[in-house]
Amino acid sequence: MAGKTAADHEGDRAMKRLLGSRWLSRIVRIALGAVFVYSAWPKIVDPPAFAQMIWNYRILPGWAVNPVALALPWLELLCGVALIAGCLRRGAALITGTMLVVFMGAISADLARGIAIDCGCFSVAAGNRTADELFRGMKLDLLRDAGLLLLALQALFSRTQADSPQL
Repeated sequence: MAGKTAADHEGDRAMKRLLGSRWLSRIVRIALGAVFVYSAWPKIVDPPAFAQMIWNYRILPGWAVNPVALALPWLELLCGVALIAGCLRRGAALITGTMLVVFMGAISADLARGIAIDCGCFSVAAGNRTADELFRGMKLDLLRDAGLLLLALQALFSRTQADSPQL
């Protein structure tokens, strides 16, 4: 296999500059934070409906559902605000990335077990969808969460001045 050419090395350097760009890091951080703030609000407003969404996953023991339904939306909101503000960026990115991995694991587990659920990600209102529609939605949720995980990783590992609380 032949070595890299000078053009290949220049392309690699350009990609590293882009991925580490201060502006890209800010846009990623703000976009990811906005998604988490937006997703937290309906859950904060209606904890019983969110608890039902969590129960539908059939993963947590009954005693854990209510505490998770009360705490998780506030954690999402705090991480989202921290990302938008640019303070504690790495910690917020690490927590959001971890939450996304957990969310993807829960959805994947239900897909593997043949349990059709509405993820409850952005709305806690129960919809009248068929099992096929729910399964299709779950697969799209996994793709969306994988994309958000990439944003969280960029926010976590970028080495820019985006760590400062200044925008």
